[in-house]
Amino acid sequence: MPPESRSAPERADSEEETEAQEPDSAGQKTDKGADSSTPDVIADDGSAERPKNGRDRLVASLWPPRLTRAQLIVALLLFILGLGLAIQVRSTSDSSALRGARQEDLVRILDELDNRSQRLTDEQRRLEGQKTELANSSDQAEEARKQTVEKEQQLGVLAGTVAAQGPGINLTIDDPTHSVEADKLLDTIQELRAAGAEAIQVNDVRVVANTSLSDLQGGVGIDGKRVTQPFRFKVIGKPEDLEPALNIPGGVVQTLEKEQAKVSVTREEKIIVGALREAKRPDYARSSSQ
Repeated sequence: MPPESRSAPERADSEEETEAQEPDSAGQKTDKGADSSTPDVIADDGSAERPKNGRDRLVASLWPPRLTRAQLIVALLLFILGLGLAIQVRSTSDSSALRGARQEDLVRILDELDNRSQRLTDEQRRLEGQKTELANSSDQAEEARKQTVEKEQQLGVLAGTVAAQGPGINLTIDDPTHSVEADKLLDTIQELRAAGAEAIQVNDVRVVANTSLSDLQGGVGIDGKRVTQPFRFKVIGKPEDLEPALNIPGGVVQTLEKEQAKVSVTREEKIIVGALREAKRPDYARSSSQ
């Protein structure tokens, strides 16, 4: 009995399946309902986009940059290295400018350097000369100041305005009979000055070049000050000259002893003449060097 014939719809489905399973020209089965090209990539928003090629992937990996700490340090080191190389190249180019210069230019540069060196040497010598001059002037000024102070002290001793000390003698005249008058004391002062006395003090009165003596009741007036016995002389000078000058035959000691006065002379290593006179400015006399 012949097979039961299939219906038309079943035959159509069977033919479609047969066609779908037919191999292609390469001997492989292909699905006619599928596209032979690469399927599109589905984006997040649902739209289809083409896949990225190598260039797109390289750009995506480089930007935005994602730098690490190590990369930053390496970049900084490379920047410093490049800067050093640039400076070195510039210095080399500056020195190379002289290498390429002409002989005349090099000679002119050397002449200018020699002239500048000579000017600097002259300036150094001038400054050293000024320094030496200032040092000498300072030394001379200091020496002049010291000499001025020393001269002032010497003149002060002679004028009686400053105290003095040094070797000398102590002379004491005791006059119980009050027979020693101003003239006898003046002779004693003159004798001491002639023997080299540099500073003299009678009791508490300083004796100077313009000292005046006068007779007063019960004593002697020295520069207007009353001085009574015993008369005590403090004399600064060379003791070996002062004492013999007073004790010479017919000298001061013998004359005073004839007036019934007692005289004693002693040498001292240190005599202090502390009585002072007030320094007075002359009214009319001026130094001729002014």
